[in-house]
Amino acid sequence: MGKYTKSSLKGHSICYNCDNILQGTILALIDLFDIKKQYDIKLLLNGVDFHLNEGERVTIVGQNGCGKSTLMKIIMGEEEPTEGKRVVNSAIQVEMLAQQPHFDPALSVREAIFNELTELKEAKEAYDTLSLKVAEDFENEELLTKLEKVSSFLDHHNAWNLDDKIERVMQEFQLKAYEDRPVVSLSGGEQRRVALASLILKKPDVLLLDEPTNHLDVYMVEFLEEMLLKGNFTLLFISHDRHFIDTIATRVVEVDNQELVSYTGGYMSYLEQKEARMHALQKGHENLLRLLKQEEAWLSKGVKAREKRNQGRKKRVYELRDEAKKNPTLIRKMMVELEREKKHFNRDEGVSRKKMLFELENISYSVPGKKLIENFSTRILQKDKIAIVGINGAGKSTLLKLMLGRIKPQSGIIKQGDFSIGYFDQHREMLDNEKTLIETFCPDGGDHIEVQGVNLHVYGYLKSFLFPKEFLAKKVGMLSGGEKNRVALALLLAKKVDCLILDEPTNDLDIQTINILEEKLINFPGAILFVSHDRYFIDKIASKLFIFKGNGVVEESYQTYTEYLEIEKEMKELNALEQEVKISVKKETPVIEKKQTKLSYKEQKDYDTLPDEIEALEKEIDALNACLQDPECYQEKGLTVLSDELSKLEKIYEEKSDRYLEVLEIFESL
Repeated sequence: MGKYTKSSLKGHSICYNCDNILQGTILALIDLFDIKKQYDIKLLLNGVDFHLNEGERVTIVGQNGCGKSTLMKIIMGEEEPTEGKRVVNSAIQVEMLAQQPHFDPALSVREAIFNELTELKEAKEAYDTLSLKVAEDFENEELLTKLEKVSSFLDHHNAWNLDDKIERVMQEFQLKAYEDRPVVSLSGGEQRRVALASLILKKPDVLLLDEPTNHLDVYMVEFLEEMLLKGNFTLLFISHDRHFIDTIATRVVEVDNQELVSYTGGYMSYLEQKEARMHALQKGHENLLRLLKQEEAWLSKGVKAREKRNQGRKKRVYELRDEAKKNPTLIRKMMVELEREKKHFNRDEGVSRKKMLFELENISYSVPGKKLIENFSTRILQKDKIAIVGINGAGKSTLLKLMLGRIKPQSGIIKQGDFSIGYFDQHREMLDNEKTLIETFCPDGGDHIEVQGVNLHVYGYLKSFLFPKEFLAKKVGMLSGGEKNRVALALLLAKKVDCLILDEPTNDLDIQTINILEEKLINFPGAILFVSHDRYFIDKIASKLFIFKGNGVVEESYQTYTEYLEIEKEMKELNALEQEVKISVKKETPVIEKKQTKLSYKEQKDYDTLPDEIEALEKEIDALNACLQDPECYQEKGLTVLSDELSKLEKIYEEKSDRYLEVLEIFESL
């Protein structure tokens, strides 16, 4: 746990109650102003503002590596920003749940919790003492003031029945059985629960939590939710548990492209607002392209009378072209992410609602000169169907070996529940070439085999894998590669296991056999993890992908493999977009039936007034487009109202621009 008070935060770029630089600003509990954070050439945050107000429960979300943890560390004061100001209310207490808590080795679990509550215990003792004194001297203003302050403190921390609360928290976090054990003798997850219990009881002014639901079962998570909601905590947290976010968060802050985008409400509200933002961006992009077309047309006229003004317009066109290149990629990425998130969030069961089989925490594994897996974390649940895909040599089979315990991670932790595993490897090591099929399936003699708890004749079972009766007496070593694979799969699927781990199960199999395998796996009640390159097979079996992207990067996706490949192809094309948006505008030579010698009164008036009017319209259009890309702005005014207003202005702009071009052409011809 980390405690940050005014004294303990010395040395960090913090400004307490900086009235001289923030005149007229009402300070939140924690403020970040214009924060930039850069590591060497990698820019994580660029000019971001963040404000945490009392009573808010804010979650930070974003892709791995985007800067979530860095932002949290800057907020905590553990990390210095490259540029910008961090402002912390001097009167508040900020506490952080550490990933790896540190305790005094001499303390038991109960003592470790009590040790963190010294301030609350002292306050309760002070209240009891002051109450007795006030009873004897009830007109003493000084005593009454002190009693009121202590009472308010105990109210805020809800610490009147501290012993009862400690008992309940220990029960709910399953710590009661360990209360007299040395706290350092507990596992890392159990020690984290002790630290979390202490913080919940302590109730600091601001509580910072990094993955608080790790190591908690569904009942503990629900208890934690209850305590946080009833206790009116001011909370900032990072979590991958969507249901927890949806229950707890009052605001979601997304770290996206070095910026922060804030959304009100929980996770479902975040998805809805993000979708609205995406549509606003799409609308803004369409408007941008229309504007670019107008500007290109404007420049193509080459009007000498506006040569100076044209210099500014050229710059604007180049800026618009650059923006037009970026937007489709950004919008498409948002669309992909939203679809992925919706698929995850809308599943029937949440992450913490199913039995945990494996939990991987920051797993890394390398071979000389090559990163295979770097800082990969995930959970595998009892009914997961996961395909492991990616380029050859990226580390897919290595992940299987790590989970089977055949090799150890070079860093990180793999936790495994109590369950049985069935493993199919490419080399079919479970087969003995010297044994016949009947010996392989009935090693203790007889001709019956138990398949998933059902007693079957071995021939009847092998028949379902396309083996004729005469094959029962054949030695395994006499079979073809495809036949050996069928034997290995039949042997594996006969076992009563909770999890299947399969390395290229369709290799050397014909379509008929693959169809049989698909049927067996679809009906398998447990979890399945498999490596494969067969797109059709993956699409049919997998509900989730682990994608090995190379250089240690492993990405999770809830798309079908075909969808993923199609989108990847599209994204590569978008990211590789180098050529500028080119809109050809045909130059039309105006037909002048009669030579004109001077501008008419109306033409002269338009020539004089339209430039200023057009520039004013450009500013209004730019402001509306900016609003359409800002959730706070378009939520306040309404997307429909803004879009209608923008359409009207664009129409007026186009009419006035066309008219001015007309007048300019006449002027040039005089």
